[in-house]
Amino acid sequence: MKGSTYKRCKCRDDNGKELGQSCPKIRRKNGTWNPRHGAWYFRLETEAGKNAKRRTVRRGGFNSQDDAQRALDEAKVKHGHGQDVTAKLLFGTFFDGWLNGNKKLTESTRIAYASHGRLYLKPHLGHVELDRLRVGHVSAMFDAIEADNDRVRAAQASPDPQVRASVKGHRITGPATQQRIRATLRSCLTAALKQQLVSVNVATLVDLETGKRPKPVLWSPERTELWQAEYEAALDQARNRPWGKNVVGFKLWESMERPSPVMVYTPDQTGVFLDHAADHHRLYAAFHVVAFQGLRRGEACGLRWADVDLTAGTLTVRKQRRQLGWEVDEADTKTEGSEGTVHLDTATVEVLKAHRARQNEERLAWGEAWEGDGHVFAQENGAPLHPATLTGEFQRATFDAGLPPIRLHDLRHGAATIALAGGVDMKVVQAMLRHSSIAITADTYTSVVPEVAKRAAEASAAVVPRRRAVGDTARTLGLPTGSQTPGNDEGRSLQKRNAQVKSGRAPGDRTPNPRIKSPLLCRLS
Repeated sequence: MKGSTYKRCKCRDDNGKELGQSCPKIRRKNGTWNPRHGAWYFRLETEAGKNAKRRTVRRGGFNSQDDAQRALDEAKVKHGHGQDVTAKLLFGTFFDGWLNGNKKLTESTRIAYASHGRLYLKPHLGHVELDRLRVGHVSAMFDAIEADNDRVRAAQASPDPQVRASVKGHRITGPATQQRIRATLRSCLTAALKQQLVSVNVATLVDLETGKRPKPVLWSPERTELWQAEYEAALDQARNRPWGKNVVGFKLWESMERPSPVMVYTPDQTGVFLDHAADHHRLYAAFHVVAFQGLRRGEACGLRWADVDLTAGTLTVRKQRRQLGWEVDEADTKTEGSEGTVHLDTATVEVLKAHRARQNEERLAWGEAWEGDGHVFAQENGAPLHPATLTGEFQRATFDAGLPPIRLHDLRHGAATIALAGGVDMKVVQAMLRHSSIAITADTYTSVVPEVAKRAAEASAAVVPRRRAVGDTARTLGLPTGSQTPGNDEGRSLQKRNAQVKSGRAPGDRTPNPRIKSPLLCRLS
């Protein structure tokens, strides 16, 4: 077998042809190799086979001539043992090697990349030769994903229960997920591009629908009433089926479609939930801290007493408990900006003091079986909380409180909306949530709370000086006056009283609207 090493690059001339070994940048002016340009390759001519022809194998992308020489020697050994060294490098093979060899990835990112590879990239692209991967291959993959989405949607809408059962547990691969799949492919091909195994990163050339971040939507009284009616109708329909006696109201409550993937409680609804949790749930303190300080789920589960100063009224977010599949590990916070000190209000300090006293009682009751390691929110025996456990307990508590469903993370969104409704400056809200940019905070929350938009409108109108009162102008134009007139205290008071009568609430009353039945009352026994 004959073999050699050589250097080439992917530069092209004016006609688009690769310069390869003839590129003038490969060597310095003194004739030595330029280490910053091009990559090393090897060429191996195999011995004649049954067809009496030699075959030439070329591999490249090596950082040094020594690396190329070692790869050449390995190829000779493999060929000597009868292994096929003429096979092309497939995308699936490169992807596995790239993922396993990338030591800088966090474990959660590695799991996400592996999932994208297993479910999408390798089934659609794994058989394609790496250097022959084109935009058309990637576009065809996303077309196939959309076709599968259409199949799942059609099956879910089918009146045939067997057809619906065939896609049970199948999820739609939405625009945001498709963007993440492309990002994984882009990272993989960037590594291939650096090794000069490909000449272009085709993932960057594929157009996809923008994965828009869903904005929080408030559970207004109108939305709540409409959702409640739909829930009751679905529950009645399920009861009337032959197997209706086995229907669980909580399961149906969880599965009901919501106006938006991200829903936020009003301050009244948040109060109802917290009052219920305070009376019935040992993890009330965790829900309270998330609702007012906006901690993420993993941050709440990873919070330790050593990072809580009840005298100063602060807590410091340092660690988070991450769920990787079903396994859990404790690691640094989501980003560098996520770590920070959060100031506590007086009520939250008192809640945490009461929670610590209760936890001390539990520790005494468990004695030597206590497994505590300093976590603020833990199991009864002190063992750290699984993040999924906190989510499950929250879902059950909201259902039992007679409220429409939200996610635990939406309680964090609620903390921001409550702060904005209370007149807190946007920059302060950003610091509380530990967002990397105020633009994220503003873009996400400014449209959620009607009171914020109303204050902004009134503040804008107050800037413009007027010769005559707005009410006088309205009379001149023949328009109705009264409660619409800014500054009419009597009109505003009447409007407020009318709203309270219409809602069925007395001033300051945070109980649910009596016209709306609680899901708890509809739940099957």
